[in-house]
Amino acid sequence: MLSMASRAIERARIWRWQRDPFRSMALRRWFCERHRIDVGLYSYGCFDQWRMPGPLIVGRYCSIAKTVRSAPINHPLEAITTHPALYERKFGVVDADIHYDDPQVIEDDVWIGHHAIILPGCRRIGRGSVIGAGAIVTRDVPRYAVVVGNPARVVRERFPRDVQAALEQSRWWELDLTDLRALVQDNPALIFHPTSGMLRAWTGLAAAA
Repeated sequence: MLSMASRAIERARIWRWQRDPFRSMALRRWFCERHRIDVGLYSYGCFDQWRMPGPLIVGRYCSIAKTVRSAPINHPLEAITTHPALYERKFGVVDADIHYDDPQVIEDDVWIGHHAIILPGCRRIGRGSVIGAGAIVTRDVPRYAVVVGNPARVVRERFPRDVQAALEQSRWWELDLTDLRALVQDNPALIFHPTSGMLRAWTGLAAAA
């Protein structure tokens, strides 16, 4: 009875934390400690150990649709059966669940559309990239790439290479929401239509401050 009560309390806590998935540090600690899912601030859509199991590292400012799924490992093709009885102890065949330490990594500012599936061949999704709805991602995604389809392929880059380099140098994703709001108010062109010159100028000013 105590165990059932404890589980009910735990579910209530998680529900309360998930009311603010963008900023809740308690939610992030719980998923990191219990499920090896390490989520940066302001990211959302990845607090689900069944849909996106750990080990998983998610950067800041990521937008992940609630129907996205990731598969960090495949069923064992070389074994006598591909059934989970060979890697989940609940079936009584093996003594321990399979354990692996190689995380899938989603860098900062990644947008993943509805029903996209991230397969084990993809270990890293680069910063600033976009994965279109329904994409089947079988390999790593470059930074600032837009990928779509099955299998997912690069159809364009979000920015020219000089702007990408300036964005990387700026490390804007380390800003908190208050600082980001101030930047939007002070220099909206930099935020909504960045150029490499504007980014370099802002980066230089920020470094001097």
